[in-house]
Amino acid sequence: MCTDAGIAAVLAADRALLHWRAMRGLGGDTGQAEQVVQETLLRAWRSCARFDPDKGSVRTWLLAIQRNVMIDLARSRAIRPGDVRWDELGDTGDGCYASPDFTDNVTDGLLVADLLARLPAAQREAVVEVILRDRAYQEVADDFGVPVGTVKTRVHYALRSLRRLPLGA
Repeated sequence: MCTDAGIAAVLAADRALLHWRAMRGLGGDTGQAEQVVQETLLRAWRSCARFDPDKGSVRTWLLAIQRNVMIDLARSRAIRPGDVRWDELGDTGDGCYASPDFTDNVTDGLLVADLLARLPAAQREAVVEVILRDRAYQEVADDFGVPVGTVKTRVHYALRSLRRLPLGA
């Protein structure tokens, strides 16, 4: 399976099943179903060396990976409930969002700076490093000299505090 021919065989044999299960589990959302199938196959490809045929078939292994992908997606949706399906998006062809101008960027930057200023210093530093600078939790924890769980907790409580602020804040 860890070869091009092997993954091609898996695609030929199991892609339709994976897509059907994703569609069924996601209420018919084609875009999300494709994303789940792609993520499932990507995870399978990355961990193909750990596949053990003595424990079950490739299909069973892929379905277990897909189950984990679906759980991750459900958790992600629970955190960001505003996500919409592709077919629910309206026509955005008016062009007003095509390229934000300089003033929009400055305004956004000032708004972010104001919101971050409302957080305790430890939470603010964690959010800046993890969210804005897109660094790994472990890397930030090592830099701060704290356990990784502490960094995750700081980010969690910071984002929760920011979500509770009124929209005009």
